[in-house]
Amino acid sequence: MRISQEFVVARSPDVVWQFFQDVPSVALCLPGAELTGRTEDGAYEGTLSSKLGPMTAAFEGKATVTTDEASRSATIEGKGVDKKGGSRGQVKVEYSVKPDGAGSRVSVDANIQLSGPAAQFGRTGLINEMSRRLIEDFVACLEAKLEAGTHEEAEAIQASDVKGVSLFFASLWAWFKSLFGKSDE
Repeated sequence: MRISQEFVVARSPDVVWQFFQDVPSVALCLPGAELTGRTEDGAYEGTLSSKLGPMTAAFEGKATVTTDEASRSATIEGKGVDKKGGSRGQVKVEYSVKPDGAGSRVSVDANIQLSGPAAQFGRTGLINEMSRRLIEDFVACLEAKLEAGTHEEAEAIQASDVKGVSLFFASLWAWFKSLFGKSDE
């Protein structure tokens, strides 16, 4: 399954790119993500948890980040296992930071492969809608960190917990609206 998202940050590309080089700070802005360590070869270890309605998936795994400073782009490749639920996941994310007026446009293209119980959620537009909402939370956290007055204030800012049921139903409602072309009028 492919997911593509773009968002604009009201900071220069150099500032946004530098932020993305601080992987622990980026992880703090990803709802449900937690870094747990690094391997000798430089890969990041961690967990990514998400509540999908009645199901909770907590993927434990590794990810490598390969950056291209000249083009302000990077590739993240990761895989993990939800030991409790029996799902497996693999992801390849490519992102880039480009100038956009006085700010920056960040483009994210992810190829996600799920197997096991979590794969059933990949068969609908719900994953796309949920990823859109999680990106909104990520951007709000990123901007708050960049606006913080001190390093200590920035470190204290992190993504809020993902409220699985409310996120699921809000995403489901948005997905249904998109199917039937209705709006909140």
